[in-house]
Amino acid sequence: MNYPTIPLIDVVAAKQAEIRQNNLTKPRGSLGRLEEISIRLAGMKADPLPMVDRKAVIVMAADHGVALEGVSAYPAEVTSQMVLNFLDGGAAINVLARQAGASVTIVDIGVAIDFDLSLPGLLHYKVAHGTCNMAKGPAMTRAEAEKAVTVGMDVLAEVAEKGLDLVATGDMGIGNTTPSSAIVAVITGLPVAKVTGRGTGLDDVGLAHKVEIIEQAIALNRPNPKDAQDVLCKVGGLEIAGLAGVMIAAAARRIPIVVDGFISTAAAMIAVGLVPDVLNYMFCAHQSVEIGHQAMHKYLRLTPLINLNLRLGEGTGAVLAFHIIEASSRILREMATFAEAGVSDK
Repeated sequence: MNYPTIPLIDVVAAKQAEIRQNNLTKPRGSLGRLEEISIRLAGMKADPLPMVDRKAVIVMAADHGVALEGVSAYPAEVTSQMVLNFLDGGAAINVLARQAGASVTIVDIGVAIDFDLSLPGLLHYKVAHGTCNMAKGPAMTRAEAEKAVTVGMDVLAEVAEKGLDLVATGDMGIGNTTPSSAIVAVITGLPVAKVTGRGTGLDDVGLAHKVEIIEQAIALNRPNPKDAQDVLCKVGGLEIAGLAGVMIAAAARRIPIVVDGFISTAAAMIAVGLVPDVLNYMFCAHQSVEIGHQAMHKYLRLTPLINLNLRLGEGTGAVLAFHIIEASSRILREMATFAEAGVSDK
């Protein structure tokens, strides 16, 4: 599969942003990571005064065959029920996106049921009715995985046509912390038990069973840790593939990516495995309570912007991080320099 070329970070724009930051009416470095974020934005967008007014979250929804193994505290039908809740504007992501002034795009990339095609607001890009049970064999075929990545790229292009400065990744899929844990275990080489959490709220017995199922799936399918496509096919998810595609297409357009929680970061690991330079366009939104999330961040060398003990998904943490990223942009663009304000520098 051919992927788009990712442009290099514009070091000239980043340097211009850094110079301006150092001349704003404050002690140098006093706004901490807000300064660093604005400089990174400038390099990503090739603009020394970057704007991030047009914001969107793309939520990919899919079911997972491995849910049949009892790895989630919730029944699989919750995936489709939550899609309807998203469309009605009643989910956490809808509330937080409204506050942030961000659009919400919901995509059926692999939900087990068929939605009414006339349902307003839903993008119908179903690749399959969920993945196969990875505890019994590969989660999907190579063709399905590639198609799902392509769907993500196409959806990003569709959203970007309306104007887009900043994109967040969101997910919905009962059981999807299981493939995400499998992905991080395979790629990092860490023991499954060290990167597998309670997901939607499993008790100790349920967690132990989940770890066993993931270990079984990895032993059976033997995904190649050096081949992100192989990992995705064997122990991944359709929404994970779709989000990887969103990230690749966004980076190709110089659109900064705000990676949400555990599932989105699994998608980020796949995206970087497929197209390494995508990493240069990523912000890590938050540190979730899923124990494998820290290992993901260490692998990707990304530092979370916030830590609110979130574990919902949907893009909620990423949309919360929009506020911080927009603040950094506004500081850079709107704050006066010492010369402009007539204030004496040190």
